[in-house]
Amino acid sequence: MNEIPKQEVIRFPASRIIDVAKALSGDVRIRILEALGDQPMSVGQLAEALGVAQPTVSINVQMLEQAELVSSTLGANREKICSVNCRQILLDLPTRPGDGLHRIETIEMPIGLYADCSVQPTCGMAAADGSLIGSADDPRAFFMPERIEAQLLWFSNDGWVEYLFANPLPPGAELAELRISAELCSEAPSFRMNWLSDITLSINGHSIGTWTSPADYGDRKGKLTPERWRSGSEYGQLIEWHISSSGSFIGGKRSTDTTLAQLGLSFNEPIAVRFAVLPDAINCNGMNLFGSSFGDHPQSIKLSFVRQAQDEE
Repeated sequence: MNEIPKQEVIRFPASRIIDVAKALSGDVRIRILEALGDQPMSVGQLAEALGVAQPTVSINVQMLEQAELVSSTLGANREKICSVNCRQILLDLPTRPGDGLHRIETIEMPIGLYADCSVQPTCGMAAADGSLIGSADDPRAFFMPERIEAQLLWFSNDGWVEYLFANPLPPGAELAELRISAELCSEAPSFRMNWLSDITLSINGHSIGTWTSPADYGDRKGKLTPERWRSGSEYGQLIEWHISSSGSFIGGKRSTDTTLAQLGLSFNEPIAVRFAVLPDAINCNGMNLFGSSFGDHPQSIKLSFVRQAQDEE
């Protein structure tokens, strides 16, 4: 086995404290570090030494790898060989609000966890296996408990879904930018490749910008869409809005003059994110919203908080 040289000390910045603390908080992970103290071992050897199932060892090794406390290489028989990276760690404690967070903190919201909605037929929701949640074209399905399992939701004409996000930044932490991304497209019966729809994002009631979807995409199978799904809409486009002190943008192009300061963000208040097709939209042709197991992109709705870089403050 080729042992990876150990550093005597690894210094972690304040933004890594939570990652390292989580990695060190489990009994199995501490026992793995103990076992790896003198020599590298394979996952199978660790499982035998610790008397723990191999899948459990693999999961815990992965957590230690993510915290950069353990590294792995492939052995001669393609087995995973694990080694500790250092003898000691040094943690920099935070000295001001936000230091204990990553520069970019991201919250991913399942599409079925909306706080409120207004939809009309054609409308509906599908689960990860492609089965319908409730009945198609029945708005009541949008208020069933099973909606939390949704991986695709759609409505025609005008309507909206609104999500409430927590603000992870403590008071005093300087925010440079908000980013919101989701996979979306228009909604037509079955599908239509030439079917414009104006989809507007708003935050706390302020318009961030309108993206015009060119189609309800169904010309091919979505990369993640289950085979069972045979109802038309297959995938969308991954669209990102971002808001800074200079305005709001869609895909890097200016969309509105709404700035971060105008959003009225507060540490103790939820952030209302609404995807809507407005009644007065030029192209009022509904919306499909895709979750992490449907469409082309393995994500749900992502809201990212980008802190001001230290040298910019």
